[in-house]
Amino acid sequence: MTSLAQLASHFDLAYEGDGEVDISRVATLSGAQPGEISFLSNRRYLGDLAKTTASAVILAPEFSGKYSGNKLISNQPYVTFAKVAEFFAPHRAKPDGIHPKAHIDATAELADDVSIGAFSVVGADVRIDAGVQIGNRVSIGAGCYIGAGCVIKSGVVIEHDCQLGERVTLHPGVVIGADGFGLARDHDRWLKIPQTGRVIIGADCSVGANTTIDRGAIEDTVLAEDVHLDNQIQIGHNVKIGAHTVIAGCAAVAGSATIGANCLIGGGAGVVGHISVCDGVTIQAMALVTKSIRQPGIYGSVAPLQENSQWRKTAVRIKQLDDIARRLNKIERTTDD
Repeated sequence: MTSLAQLASHFDLAYEGDGEVDISRVATLSGAQPGEISFLSNRRYLGDLAKTTASAVILAPEFSGKYSGNKLISNQPYVTFAKVAEFFAPHRAKPDGIHPKAHIDATAELADDVSIGAFSVVGADVRIDAGVQIGNRVSIGAGCYIGAGCVIKSGVVIEHDCQLGERVTLHPGVVIGADGFGLARDHDRWLKIPQTGRVIIGADCSVGANTTIDRGAIEDTVLAEDVHLDNQIQIGHNVKIGAHTVIAGCAAVAGSATIGANCLIGGGAGVVGHISVCDGVTIQAMALVTKSIRQPGIYGSVAPLQENSQWRKTAVRIKQLDDIARRLNKIERTTDD
């Protein structure tokens, strides 16, 4: 248990109300119980604020007057909530040492405090720095470098010569450095193009479960620092992703595309190959980016959901657009004459 006053002191924030009230975990506004702390960062949830039974709520100054209970005052309620959640999150003890059923090549260099789970394989000339945690059934190919503090969870595959910066987290099923999809048409057959680049991932990145990042065809596939990828994302060969960019689940970025820094890409979105997206772009869910974006802003291309009978009518009208445009052009030319 931690008191509200102790939390405020720990995070250098002001509080209002009973500083001695005990807090043991975080919760949503609608689901919170006594002993829990929640937050409000969006006014659409003001109704939940009025009804919450949380022992305290993290609020921005602008909302402080709308709640009479105990509160922690923050200019960034959601960021503070993330920090408080981390404060209360249970932390399992770091595994010790190397499991006897792991296989470590004799030429690999491991820091003394590296932990490796059962049935994991570390290839030749791999270097693994301090504090790295590797789960069960992980495969790390020859010549890889794993930076200090990385967490590689069970079932991850890292192919040869790839590099992870410090404090990278790879969730179960991630594949780093599989061959990019490079083929050349040779008359009636496809010829595979050797994929000789690497994958290089910067510090403080995270990659969600079953996401794949292909190695470069010639140059490297590169993620800059603090890039975060959700589950089941495909990153093609030679892609470059700038610092602090976040991509939601099931998105796909085709080969040789460049995504700038501080971008947000929604779930199921697609970016075609060989184009560039500048810094500070938000791409909405399910959008398809078919040409370069050179100005920061919010972009989307999906029709809003409609009741099925209405969508059928809309689809018919869409098919009529070319004919309507031709008729309109004809009318305009006649009018101009």
